[in-house]
Order: sequence, then structure tokens, then C-alpha cells
Amino acid sequence: MKAKIITFGNFKGGTGKTTNSTMVGNALASNNNKTLLIDLDPQANATNLYLKTKSNLENEVTSFSHTLMAAIQNEDLQSALINIKPNLDILPSAPDFSLYPRYMESIVDYTERVHYLNKLIQPLKNKYDYIIIDIPPTISLITDSALYMSDYCIIVLQTHERSLQGAEAFVNYIQNEVINTYKAPTLEILGILPVLLKNGAPVDIATLENAKEVFGESNIFSTTIKNMERLKRYDLTGITDEDMHDKKVHDVYQLVSTEIINRIEEFENE
Repeated sequence: MKAKIITFGNFKGGTGKTTNSTMVGNALASNNNKTLLIDLDPQANATNLYLKTKSNLENEVTSFSHTLMAAIQNEDLQSALINIKPNLDILPSAPDFSLYPRYMESIVDYTERVHYLNKLIQPLKNKYDYIIIDIPPTISLITDSALYMSDYCIIVLQTHERSLQGAEAFVNYIQNEVINTYKAPTLEILGILPVLLKNGAPVDIATLENAKEVFGESNIFSTTIKNMERLKRYDLTGITDEDMHDKKVHDVYQLVSTEIINRIEEFENE
């Protein structure tokens, strides 16, 4: 079976996009799905989180020398794979990935540039059940390339007005540019994943209701990511699984990953 490729996105930065892509990847792997996370953000936050997770599990500092950018230049993505835990690998990003658009300037036609990463990813698709992509919150060749090669996109919506506007812009961009202009062969919007800024706050509730009106209630994930202090701590510690606070976080992402699988099945049975 070829991997389902899922990109997490929003044009508004700081919406919890990286947190949710990494946690969903972790949850899918914990359920015995072979999972790859591709970090296409030069800030490399997903890479740093997963490397801290690996360091905790192995009780030693983890580093890497072969970046995603180097692997692209060698046309061999497999050479940069890092195993984080059973069933979970990452293609790690680093600041040098910001050079990717310039590197691709040798390909004159922009649409061909957009298609390039999709060609490189093909050998890996048979190795995994799911490939999760984390992207920067910008319109760029990197974002276009990720969306073009994806089967599905999940839009992460933090419950404030700017994030809602970013989500609307992202949906419009997917339809008008990635699907209509670049002819993305398989891309569908899987749904909107709500992330609460403050549990039970009137602004959060109002934004969520607005999102249901804008996108349709059936397009909003039934699982809402609540504000959890332990989730924030993972940026410092890596993902841990040691106590009831960890269990609470992991239980939420098991629900999200199950809903993702179910939504994909619904799409593919239509």
C-alpha cells in the first residue's frame, strides 16, 4: 500500500501547526502505522522536537549531519532518514533548506519546480502507511511543492480571528492555485482541526462557531485540541510518556489520528 501524504497548514504562523503535525505523527506510529514526518520548514521546529524525543528514548544526545537539502541535491531522500522510535522516521530540516527555492531556479518552468519534490518522494511511498508534512506558514515554492504531492491537507485553526482568516486564505489558495493552476492530482482538504487558545473562553467559542459557519460543521474535526500545559512542555523536553499528564495529551491525539483515518476512509469510499 502506498503512503497517504498529509500536509498540515495555515497561512497564519503560530497556530500550532508543527505541534499538531508532530503529535499526530507520533500517535499514528504508536498505533503501529509506519509513519514518516517530512519537515519542510527551514526553522526546523518539528526536527528539533523529534530529535529531543529520540534523545530521551535513547538517553543520549542526537544529532545529524545529512540534511534534507543535502539529500535533495543528491536526489536521494532516503539517505537523510532518521529513525525516532519504532514506526516513526523523520526527514530533518535545517536552516540550509531556506536555499531550496534558489536551488530550484535552474528549472525555468515554475510548475515543473512545484512537481520536483513529488518525483523525489516516490521511492519512499512504499515504505510507509502515512507521510506527514510540516510546512512554513507562507506562500512559497516549498508550500506549493508540499501541497502538490499531498493526498490530503489538514488546516490547523487556532481559535482567534487572524487564524480563521489565515485558514480561509489557505483554503482559497489550495483551490485556486494548487488544484486549478498546478493540477495537484490527488489533493483534498481533509478538514479543519481546531486548537483552543484558552479553554472555554468566549472568544474561542465564538471563533469555533464562526469556523463552522464558514467551512461547514462536517468539515470541522470533532476532536478539539484543548490548551494543555504538558503539550507546551514538549518543545523543551521532547515528547514524553511518563505520567497521567502525558497520557491525557496522548489520548487526545489518539482520537485525532483515529478521526484522520476514518475521514480518509470516507473520502476513498465515496
